[in-house]
Amino acid sequence: MKLVFATHNTNKFIEVKAMLPKHIELLSLTDIGCKEDIPETAKTIEGNAILKANYVRENYNLNCFADDTGLEVKALNNEPGVYSARYAGNSNDSSANIKKLLKNLEDFNDRSARFKTAIALNLEQEDTMFLGICEGVIVKELRGESGFGYDPIFQPAGFNKTFAEMTLQQKSEIGHRGKAMRQLIDYLSK
Repeated sequence: MKLVFATHNTNKFIEVKAMLPKHIELLSLTDIGCKEDIPETAKTIEGNAILKANYVRENYNLNCFADDTGLEVKALNNEPGVYSARYAGNSNDSSANIKKLLKNLEDFNDRSARFKTAIALNLEQEDTMFLGICEGVIVKELRGESGFGYDPIFQPAGFNKTFAEMTLQQKSEIGHRGKAMRQLIDYLSK
């Protein structure tokens, strides 16, 4: 089975490909010749995932899944949420996003947060949604070298390491994307 994962993010592609069974051939947007950034104009994480999956179906006529992920920080009224990748501006700069988030959290004791991933699958023109959530806290300083995005400041509940201090396998087992991906894999196996 061939499936397109609607992403240009190499780190995300590697993380997801490692989770999929070998009988699924995963293609990226680059692999199918899609160079454009698919507009993410929805007001929800789920809506953005749907937009991306449908874009590939409509423009390339390929089975596709797309994800959108947001970090929701309780004290900040669930910011950055749908704007997580561009929290500090349109440049999609992880360092600037982290800096802004830590600055905005300086006056708060409640540092609880959660990552939420929505995966929209468009398979044979049928849409299905999968959600994964990982609860945790925002630590006060960057820790770890692995991962990407907010991983160096997100510590999942029940652990004393940030995502950036974990191996890819550890993160996938407990993380939001791993939870949503396991639902997708179970669905594709039926």
